[in-house]
Amino acid sequence: MSVSPAVLRRLMRELNELRTNPPEGIRVVTNEDNMLDVTGIIEGPEGTPYEGGYFRVKFKFTEEFPAAPPKCWFATKIFHPNVSSAGEICVNTLKKDWKSTYGIGHILVTVKCLLIYPNPESALDEEAGKLLLENYDSYCERAKLITSVHATPRVRPTEFNTPSSSSTADSVVVSTSKPTPSKLATTSVVTPVPPPPNVAHKSSSPENTVPSRAMHSSTPNTCPSLDSEKGVNKERLTSPSPLGTADSNVAAVNATPATKAVKRSAVTSGAGGEKRKKALKRL
Repeated sequence: MSVSPAVLRRLMRELNELRTNPPEGIRVVTNEDNMLDVTGIIEGPEGTPYEGGYFRVKFKFTEEFPAAPPKCWFATKIFHPNVSSAGEICVNTLKKDWKSTYGIGHILVTVKCLLIYPNPESALDEEAGKLLLENYDSYCERAKLITSVHATPRVRPTEFNTPSSSSTADSVVVSTSKPTPSKLATTSVVTPVPPPPNVAHKSSSPENTVPSRAMHSSTPNTCPSLDSEKGVNKERLTSPSPLGTADSNVAAVNATPATKAVKRSAVTSGAGGEKRKKALKRL
């Protein structure tokens, strides 16, 4: 059957796209002597009774294409409610829902979806439709048996050696998301050092906040300088480990009794004037 040159060019473009960028689980084969002799191969979807099988779907294009859908049937025997014993396919895409923008790829994807979601209400194979509704386990066993006998080859079809469009996209995402060796070399993990147990029970005076500042220092093993107004030396030697920052706590603890002693002596020195009260407040 011959078709117009415009239709032939369209088919050639679509077939070339399906070869170079095929959908997941779908491939096409053509006859070198006749470009209109097209065969689609559908890989049985995982999780269905057709898993492991490869089903060939034949196409026949008429002069009315693309205004009318091509003839399409299963060349591989299959046990399915919407496929007759002769291989005829009952799907709306090949009938009333057909559009001139549809093509081979759209038909094959629709048929693959039919393997995942059969429709027993419009069954061409009454036995398969009835078994699907009444006893799903028996339906699966029967479909698996027919698949293993008629649709499971010893060797996977060579057409599936070409990666699909989705698997290619996944590989690109994975490759771009991997860190480069330079990033791995420069990345370091800094583990914060917990403060000594006695820090949590001290007051919130500036002297007791030294350990927390030391933990956030860019150099963990270096004791940071204290505020100059407290009269403490700004230069400290580096401690052998982060726990060395606890030395500042000792100084802070030892300073507390002295402060209390000053307060007591100030209180017991007499009635006290206004200046002495202000001095005590500053302490």
